[in-house]
Amino acid sequence: MNPKRFGLLFVLFVVSGFCGLLYQTVWIRLAFANFGVVTPVLSVVVSVFMAGLALGSWISGRWVDNWSRWSGWSAIILYSFAEFLIGIGAFAVPTLFTYGEALLRPTGEMASASYLFLSATVITVVLIPWCTLMGTTFPLVAAYIKERNQNISGGFSYLYLANVIGGLAGVLITALILIELMGFQNTLVVAGLLNFAIGLVALILALESRRLQSSSIAQPDDQSSKGSISNLDGGEGLLSLPCSRPMALVILFATGFIAMAMEVIWIRTFTPILSTTIYSFASLLAAYLAGTWIGTLAYKTTAKMGWRPRVTELMALLAISSCLPLLFPDPNVAPEKWVALISIFPVTALLGYLTPRLIDEYSSGTPNAVGNAYAWNVLGSILGPLAAGYLLLPTLGAKGSLLLLTLPFLGFYVLIGRGGKWRKSTLTAGAFSVLVLSYVAVNSSTFEDGSLYKKVVVRRDHTATVISATDFRQRLLVNGTGITHKSPIIKMMGHLPMAFHADDPKNSLVICFGMGTTFRSLASWGQNVTAVELVPSVVDAFDYYFEDAKEVLSRPNVDVIIDDGRRFLRRTDLEFDVITIDPPPPEETAGSSLLYSFEFYEVLKKRLAPDGIVHQWYPGKTDIVLESITGALVKAFPHVRVFISLENWGYHILASREPFPERSLQELVDRVPSSAWRDMEEWLKPEIPAWQLFAVTLQNEIPVEKITNPANPKLWISDDRPINEYFFLRTLSNDEPTQ
Repeated sequence: MNPKRFGLLFVLFVVSGFCGLLYQTVWIRLAFANFGVVTPVLSVVVSVFMAGLALGSWISGRWVDNWSRWSGWSAIILYSFAEFLIGIGAFAVPTLFTYGEALLRPTGEMASASYLFLSATVITVVLIPWCTLMGTTFPLVAAYIKERNQNISGGFSYLYLANVIGGLAGVLITALILIELMGFQNTLVVAGLLNFAIGLVALILALESRRLQSSSIAQPDDQSSKGSISNLDGGEGLLSLPCSRPMALVILFATGFIAMAMEVIWIRTFTPILSTTIYSFASLLAAYLAGTWIGTLAYKTTAKMGWRPRVTELMALLAISSCLPLLFPDPNVAPEKWVALISIFPVTALLGYLTPRLIDEYSSGTPNAVGNAYAWNVLGSILGPLAAGYLLLPTLGAKGSLLLLTLPFLGFYVLIGRGGKWRKSTLTAGAFSVLVLSYVAVNSSTFEDGSLYKKVVVRRDHTATVISATDFRQRLLVNGTGITHKSPIIKMMGHLPMAFHADDPKNSLVICFGMGTTFRSLASWGQNVTAVELVPSVVDAFDYYFEDAKEVLSRPNVDVIIDDGRRFLRRTDLEFDVITIDPPPPEETAGSSLLYSFEFYEVLKKRLAPDGIVHQWYPGKTDIVLESITGALVKAFPHVRVFISLENWGYHILASREPFPERSLQELVDRVPSSAWRDMEEWLKPEIPAWQLFAVTLQNEIPVEKITNPANPKLWISDDRPINEYFFLRTLSNDEPTQ
């Protein structure tokens, strides 16, 4: 095979990797919108993605040679068909997710075992066909390379390098440019068209191979490629394994498991450092892929030089490098963002070196062996995120989980090294890894460690780690990120819409429980109150902040539901007079636009009483995000009012289908029952009367016409265009301040 053909295959796999990570990025978000913004949904999507890769790799590797001999066609035509079908998935998955969400509405609360199981089933059924097709690509193209030259043994690592480069570009370009510029749907269209283009090029190669076979001139092409073998494996021909074949498969499984489990844990561990924005998650994944890319490139380079380090030494280095994401981002040393990202680079680079090396050496380029080895690696990658999300993090926390995941590397160090001579360098690396692991176990901490806070209670569940702490004030932190604290502002999220309501409201709803402040304030009016919260441990923390929490929860007219707010609204048949929404801060938080979008307000309207009032809290400042939120509300509701909150930060936004009653300050005050006044006065200084909370709020009203233009679709948030979450291009054009 000539170098130009290799170059073309390399480009095809770069584009294929680009599309693969684009799909993963967008599909995760679509899954959040339909099944809830919770860690299990993220874990399932990632695991199904990897499961499809394993299944497709195993099936195609097992059958491609027999199919080619039976049909007389090159394996590249199957690759062509696979890419065409993957492109169809770009258009099919959003619709299938929508049908799946509707199917699951009667299954109960999100925290129920039945919902978690059934939602995972729906996600699996929807995604597995397309992910399986993605998994077929490595063995199919490896088979095509083998058809052209039987002596090539390093085809997997060549394609793997291209795929990683494409994946890195896919993560960055999708997050930084495409979604902000085009929205989710058009971004998927771009990926689908690219898959079709890859399929067309592969089809041309297949027809060319067919033509060459029929004219019996395939052999000259093979012979002419002898000089290009070094492009793949350094000209060494068949490679020898550094351990037994079964042990190689075990290592591939374990490294896939550990790598993907660590990725899930890193996301949680680094969130307080990187912040909760889309770009933080994208930068973490980009750093992961960049390390993998450099490691794979290092393997290709050292293979050409004829030098390969011993796997025992690599295992010791992996044990050491796995400790770095605990050692360097320690909150006690106030780490910078770049420190967290650099800390994962060594372990990902070492895995990027080891994985393609073992697969090359195990398979010697044989498609069946490539598919088998890669499937074992991806099988571990399936189970890793599930184990991290459902078992390790809820029981051990971030630090304990990462330390546990480091131990298998030391185990492999002993098992592999036991069969050969121990060199001085090998022993030194092993001893140093044990010392580093011991030091980190004793001296490191993460942002979810209770020792960082005063008067702290730490709770963990399958969704998050919840910290209740009192230092300079009482606070609620989720996964180490501050969510809320005691403030009269939070009480006004309930009292303000109740006072503005035209009649005597009977039913109210709180979306996002937080410390329970708004929920408790609404309960002080004596009417029916329902709260919806994603994280069970957040509700469990209610009694940390309020001595009467158990008494409030025991009232027959209050209820707390563990569910996604949008999903609850879709499945309930209740109507509410007041609905108040307090999305998690900051306003750029990943997934938060699902509680700000026009589609969300359309769902909300169906459960709002005819004269009901929606209260939307926005914690930011006067900018394009506020304009886009009010734009979505104005598009959904004919009557909208905006008030700057107390302390001159944040906004109370009220929306209704009916005109708001024209009430004076005194009329608003007269509507408040004595129990609600006691609640409002609870945190005020004695010299500040509670009625001033209404006075200050009314004085700070902003005419909605000044901050929104609903005629311009770029100025209102939709599910497809989450303006508050994607702002990189606006930052470059100075339309958005740097976050």
